Parts: sequence; structure tokens; C-alpha cells
Amino acid sequence: MNLTYSSKMRRFLFLVPLLFFAAACAQTDEGVDVREPAVLATEASLPVENVVLITLDGLRWEEVFTGADAWLLENPKYTSDVDAVRDRFWRESPEERREALMPFFWSTIASQGRIHGNRALGSNVNVTNTRVFSYPGYNEILTGFVDEAIDSNDKVPNANETLLEWVNKQPGFEGKVTAFGSWDVFPYIINEERSGVPVNAGFEAASGELTEKEAWLNQLQAQTPSPWTSVRLDVFTHNYALESLKQDRPRLLYISYGETDDFAHDAEYRHYLDAAQRTDEMIRELWDWVQSDPEYANRTAFVITTDHGRGDKDRWIGHGGDWVGSENIWLAMLGPGFTPMEETVQGQWYQNQVAATVADLLGLDYQNRVPVGASVIQP
Repeated sequence: MNLTYSSKMRRFLFLVPLLFFAAACAQTDEGVDVREPAVLATEASLPVENVVLITLDGLRWEEVFTGADAWLLENPKYTSDVDAVRDRFWRESPEERREALMPFFWSTIASQGRIHGNRALGSNVNVTNTRVFSYPGYNEILTGFVDEAIDSNDKVPNANETLLEWVNKQPGFEGKVTAFGSWDVFPYIINEERSGVPVNAGFEAASGELTEKEAWLNQLQAQTPSPWTSVRLDVFTHNYALESLKQDRPRLLYISYGETDDFAHDAEYRHYLDAAQRTDEMIRELWDWVQSDPEYANRTAFVITTDHGRGDKDRWIGHGGDWVGSENIWLAMLGPGFTPMEETVQGQWYQNQVAATVADLLGLDYQNRVPVGASVIQP
């Protein structure tokens, strides 16, 4: 299928970063706003037929761009077995440290794609919701707007239609959208029951006609304890998603890894770093498989981000409106939908641009409706 970019996309070719912030609003007879979200993508040399959207829960921009944090690394309150962790992750320069932590990001993505959010270089990415925790952040990522009525992480079905639900209704995409998450709230965020988008999250096993690997994963997951009651280990989320990619052939796949956030809340910096490195390797495995498959190779874009940042030093364990710095996030993009860009390019980007960007990569003109009573923060 030869998918082309919409005229809207060509108006947002990174000519001036301020263009990304523009959003047109109109009032309908139903009394709801219709918004044209800004787009991050640029014109591609090859058509994009598939997108893998990935989130790493609560991974700070500081670790992504500068690697292990010296203050946290040397603090026994947060880091056990300091010498071993230092050997693995400490290097003299920020560039060496980040490469040691996330080698795929800083080899393949940095050279072939783009990574925004290095605030030390004037590359800024921010959330626009005021809550700055997970459910509001994932709603912003997946819908492209802020709903201030979402004020908790409770298991409440999302009243908003996400990008996943919207794409699943478009011609050629029916039954070709799927989601996997480590956190057991994702079936509610995506509103699995209403949307018809299959969501495997939390400790849910694979169902239906199982492959041999899915049956093995179900058995192994049931036998493996998790440190948390609401979040499974990312290894299961990752392998369920990879098996779905191979067998179900989705055109839009969403994967949310969760360990980085939960190890941080547990004040375990060593495990937080380990989780970031493991996830980097998992993303590399996904990319390598995609590039090896004739149906996906050179037709698949990756969009990678986080739901929120974290505080600094002792405030690293948490995030929220009063945890300074947790509103700062990052974006990484790789694939035929993006021309490479140096991290030194200055600009301001926002979390609410992700949904429109993913749709635009797929050749779709995404315009979502903001429910009555929701507060939209214009970028």
C-alpha cells in the first residue's frame, strides 16, 4: 500500500518550531471542540505503513541524555552495591555514560533518527497536563489533548477516544491495532471494552489460539513473582508484544514498559538503571526483527516517549505537579517517516503532539474531539 502524507503534514516540516504549537479550534453543534493537533513528523523518502508506539514509564530525560546520575549513584540510600553499578554505568563524560546505559538509543536512533529533549542544548519536550502522573500522561499521549477530569490513576474507563480506537475504525486498519502494557490500568486507559482494541496488560495471559511461545509465556508468567501488585515485569510485556507482531501483523502496535517508574518509586536506582538498559535492548530487538521482515522492513516507524519525568536528587523517587522537573520529558523517533536530525537542534515540543504524529505517519488526518468539560491546554 502506498500511503502518502497529507497536505497538513507538509505544512509542518520543522521549518520553524513554533509551527508545531499551532492548533485550530472550532465549535460544533454538539458543543465540543474539534482540534487539529500539531504534527512532529517530516516527509519520508519511503512510505510508512506501520507504526510502533513505545513508552517507558517515568524515565527521566537526565538519564536518557547524560546517563547515570552521580548524586544518585553515590548515594547508598538509593544505590546498593555502588562499586558494581559504577563499573557498569559510570563513565567520565555524559556522552559515554548515556551510551553505556542505552546503547541502541545512542547508536542506531541517534544516527538514523532523532532524539529530542536534551534541555542542556535547548531541546525541550514537555507535558501539557497539570497532573504529571501516569493516567493523565497516557491520555495526553494517546488522545492528543488534556482532560483535567482525569485526576487519578484509578481503574476508570476512559471517556475519551484514543488514537488507537480511532485508527482501528479507519479503512484498512480494522483489527490491525493492538496494545501491550506492564501496568494493569491500560485496559481502562484505552477503554478496551468500548474501543474493540485488544489490550494485554498487567498480569493478563495471552488468549485465543496460542502459539507455542505464548503458551510458554503464560506458564512462565504465572510462575514468576513480581515486586508489585499492579505491574508485571517488562520481559512478559515485551515478549507478548513481539509474538503478536510476528503472528498478528498489526499496523499500529502500542507497547508500554513500566519497570523504570516502579523501581524509582521504590527508591532503587540500581534497578532503575538496569530497567532502562533492558528496555533499550528490547527496543533494539523489536527494531532488528522489523528490519528483517519483508512486510515491515523500511515501512515501519518507531515513536518512543515517556508519560512524565521525575524530580531531582531526593525528589527523584516521585513526580507530579509539585515535583519540579517532572514535567520535562523526551521524544525519540526512528524509521522512514523521519529524516535524521542532530540532538543540538533547538526547539520546543509537547507530549500532546504524539497522537497526531503517529496518525500522520500512517497517512491519516487525525482530528479528535475534546469532551465537554475537559480543559484543553493549547501548546
